[in-house]
Amino acid sequence: MARMRIAVTGAAHWHLDLFLPTLQEEADVVAVHDADPVAAQRIADGLGVRAHTDVAALLEAARPDFVLALGPHDEMAATARTLIGNDVPFAMEKPCGLNPQEVHDIADRARDAGVFAAVPFVWRQSELLAVMRERFADADPSYLSFRWIAGPPTRYPASGCGWMLDPARSGGGCTVNLGVHFIDLARVLFGDDVWVSSATMSNAAYGLPIEDYSLVTLRSGGRVFVGEVGYLMPAQHSDFDLHFSIKARDHYVIASSPTDVEIVAPDGSREHVKAHTTNVDHYPVFVRDALRRVREGEPPLASLTDMAAVMDLTRDAYALAGPLPVRPPAQEVSA
Repeated sequence: MARMRIAVTGAAHWHLDLFLPTLQEEADVVAVHDADPVAAQRIADGLGVRAHTDVAALLEAARPDFVLALGPHDEMAATARTLIGNDVPFAMEKPCGLNPQEVHDIADRARDAGVFAAVPFVWRQSELLAVMRERFADADPSYLSFRWIAGPPTRYPASGCGWMLDPARSGGGCTVNLGVHFIDLARVLFGDDVWVSSATMSNAAYGLPIEDYSLVTLRSGGRVFVGEVGYLMPAQHSDFDLHFSIKARDHYVIASSPTDVEIVAPDGSREHVKAHTTNVDHYPVFVRDALRRVREGEPPLASLTDMAAVMDLTRDAYALAGPLPVRPPAQEVSA
């Protein structure tokens, strides 16, 4: 079987390196796009492929079998419409648009056109979830608390993604960037009957127009899922302060490191299971699975329709949290 031809749009996104090694193992990367011509050319030169600044022109010239769609959030919906209109299967980084309206629109278009459109909600394929499902049914967890604190917002301008600090281009801060993973996980475990019961957000750490801290509580009946995220830890990309705890039946599950899950049994005995608990190690799994599904004609594990439902809940969380205070920066953030 011939290797698939892959193109990347919005390639200056900081997540490119999470996808690229596996894409190169599994297929041939034949073209890249970015609206910034300098960034597009730099990335293309590194890969030995042609650079483009227009998505439609890339599709016409490169004829890819599959597209990894990254880029600024305010460009995502337009990119998706172009890909769908050209019947090109793709995977698009979350949040796939600035607001629920944009994401519902492209989800409907992809569904009606029968175009494969995956979203890398990688905790669906996580070793943590696999460990849980080996022992419990999805209906067993009653309380879940996920704390995931990433590095400061300064890392985005340093990575050439300063647009992340502008809510008009990003749609928000850590809630729409990090918190959506846990909103999706709540839907996976609780089903569609999930609602946002409370939300608190703040920009106190950096005084930026995006939130650097977010605490969102989701409920389904009496079941509770707490997602706490932030841009607070002095660290670079892929380095996190995390603590996950889950009450499932009469057991208690704890993850407090990137590679260990502890399961406390009713008698107090403790079992340690080696498992990756962050998002980083699961992007290769996502890439291989998405490409296989395209080749075999299967639907994506998580689709734009799932992303749209998550964006509805994200909108509700922002509404409950209310506007951020306007204040001078507590720390200098260079663009």
